[in-house]
Amino acid sequence: MLSAVLAVSPLAVNWAVKASTDPPPNSVSTTPATAPAHPDTPLYGAHTSISGPTSPFHDSIAARYNYAFGKDSPFLPSNATDVSGQFLSPKSFSTADYCGHCHQEAFHQWRQSAHANSFRAPWYIKNVNMLIDEKGVQYSRHCEGCHNPVALLSGDLSQGMPKKRPFEQEGLTCSVCHSIVSTDTAGTGSWVMGTPAVLVDENGAPVTRPVSDAEILAHLDRHSKAVMRPLYKTAEFCAACHKAAIPRELDDYKWLRAISLYDEWQGASFTKQSPLPFYRKDSVSTCQTCHMIREPLRSGAVDPGAKDGKLVSHRWLGGNSLIPQYYKYDEQAQKLAEFLKNGANSIGVLNVDIFAIEKDSGSDTAGENLLAAPLGLTPFTVTPGQTLIADVVIQNKGIGHSLIPEQRDFYESWIDFTVKDSAGKVLAESGFVQPDGNLDPSAHSFTNRLINGKGELNDLHQIWHNRVLAYNNTIQSGRSQLARYRFRLPKKVTDIVSLTATVKYRRFNQHFIDYAMAAKRYPMPVLEIASETKTIQLGENAPAPPQSGENPEWMRWNNYGIALLDAQQYQAAVDAFKKVAAFRPEYADAWTNMAVVEIPWERYDDAKVHLAKALELLPGDSRALYYRALVERNAGQVEEAIADLEAMVAKYPRSRDGLRELGFSYYQKHDYARARDAYERLQAVDPDDLAAHYQLAILYRRLGEKEKAAVESARFADQKDDPTASEYALEFLRKHPEVAAESVAWHTHDLTGDAPKKSGEIKYTYIPGAGM
Repeated sequence: MLSAVLAVSPLAVNWAVKASTDPPPNSVSTTPATAPAHPDTPLYGAHTSISGPTSPFHDSIAARYNYAFGKDSPFLPSNATDVSGQFLSPKSFSTADYCGHCHQEAFHQWRQSAHANSFRAPWYIKNVNMLIDEKGVQYSRHCEGCHNPVALLSGDLSQGMPKKRPFEQEGLTCSVCHSIVSTDTAGTGSWVMGTPAVLVDENGAPVTRPVSDAEILAHLDRHSKAVMRPLYKTAEFCAACHKAAIPRELDDYKWLRAISLYDEWQGASFTKQSPLPFYRKDSVSTCQTCHMIREPLRSGAVDPGAKDGKLVSHRWLGGNSLIPQYYKYDEQAQKLAEFLKNGANSIGVLNVDIFAIEKDSGSDTAGENLLAAPLGLTPFTVTPGQTLIADVVIQNKGIGHSLIPEQRDFYESWIDFTVKDSAGKVLAESGFVQPDGNLDPSAHSFTNRLINGKGELNDLHQIWHNRVLAYNNTIQSGRSQLARYRFRLPKKVTDIVSLTATVKYRRFNQHFIDYAMAAKRYPMPVLEIASETKTIQLGENAPAPPQSGENPEWMRWNNYGIALLDAQQYQAAVDAFKKVAAFRPEYADAWTNMAVVEIPWERYDDAKVHLAKALELLPGDSRALYYRALVERNAGQVEEAIADLEAMVAKYPRSRDGLRELGFSYYQKHDYARARDAYERLQAVDPDDLAAHYQLAILYRRLGEKEKAAVESARFADQKDDPTASEYALEFLRKHPEVAAESVAWHTHDLTGDAPKKSGEIKYTYIPGAGM
């Protein structure tokens, strides 16, 4: 897929695919039952088998069910299944009311959550009905595996089945999540449902008949065994739905990654499973750490699951700010707004830093025009009528995944940047909401653009028509992004102007919600996540004390360097990290960061020197060893690279990058057995790693495991980029210059009202002020 450079680190290179001397693997002649024998044979999805007698309910459903993708994959395009291999009656699942009469607080919190309303929200129903109307109800299984599991497992997602089902007001009800017995990290509903039960018998078997309160109270240990598993406290449990792909069974095209929250989290500093993030954390945070924090019970509320008066929250606070408004859950709305601003630990999820002021000298090379950096700590002088550029750095510091996560094509977060005079009058603005409710199309937004096979925007979340991303402006966990704004100081204002950058968020873009609700400018809450204001004095500006909560100077430079790296401004990024080293000469990561920039810049000798300094300061540091291995392998020192990667993987056995590079290094040494083992370990972490599919297809073939080679070959062929798809993105960008600049790594938002000066710039709408 054609994705923007900001989507991933420039160092996230699939060396195994790019550097292999083997051609792309082709399917071998032997085709086992697990390998695709025909282009129409499903590649993915859980395969079910039924042993023993079937239930009358299953038989009645099976007789009229549309097995669109084969009888062994009844729930595709969802990866979900159940242990019995049979359809389950909806009556198998206890209602939330049944659970809630004891677990009052959990029920109260759950009712207001996105999980509880996962199916009934009108915007979801409108979107999934679009899919059903176009392709058929069987394709909605892709969505319902996570949004409506009871409908999926009961066989209702087939032609001729009831369209209205009483349990759909509960979405993900208590007994759904608490009956899942296993998951994997493939996502798209990759869970296995056990037998729903609130009690097990003395042998540990589920009790499927109605159970009274008295029985539960008499056997609380058996109740706990029935409804609680260690799995529920892991991120892998959440990964079953908070990671998803679009399989070719849905789009009639090829496999495309849709969302990857688990992968983003797994590679972030929050997990301590990889040494590669730019910042290091002292403790591990899972999905539950942030989204299921303990919450005090309401006055008078009862819940036997509480400890010390606090219950693990079943609100799952996140980004769904529209559900509380629509259903009038004021309590949830307040807590969600606080969560988006402060995070789980009240440290804030984002940091906004108006880092620098540049002179508009005509040069557009990073670092050449800096007038004041960091802004506020450096003296500078400006004159009325002067044109300047503000560098705004947004740091994703408190989120374990990207901003925006999940469906960023129609979720909406952006920077509202304003220039105001001393009276508060807005002189210029980027990122305003237009009178029709739509966002300024030139705003710097943390979004992507999904393009179909006609080169047009999939503007209503028609994911089954996706072909390519025109760009992806997400900010990954622990990274930073730079937005630049050109503006002109007023000629008639002689005191101060203020610059304010605010990251805002609303659940959907206006176009989608108006369609979904059949309304014009349907109202949505617009929430502020983080903001900063800096003032500029016309004339001389002296240094000022740091603002409350402002990052220390070394960190401001560090975040600026990270943002410059992702904007491919390599020399300026190195210079920024040199500033960090000057402030903190003992900080090994400052030197490693210089090498992180120099490797994609192919300045390997410089990278080697800086990595040597990092390892002198922090001997055996896994992060420095990883990057030194890349430098060594580039120089043909494969044995040395293997030694460094082995040391790194020994400390971080679930590092996808480490396992991937180690596997390829073994492959270069023709140590095929060890290469296979490394790639298999990689697939245990990420079943969809493209390099692993590619290399394992080759390795299995060379090791005589032809059946496995066929499977990996087919998956590589399905998941690899379509080289023709970039044309769809280019066609869209040619037609939409108002957003085309966002696909360029280094660009400026022009608020002066002048014509564009350079490639990569577009004229931004501005609000004229006095003398501007």
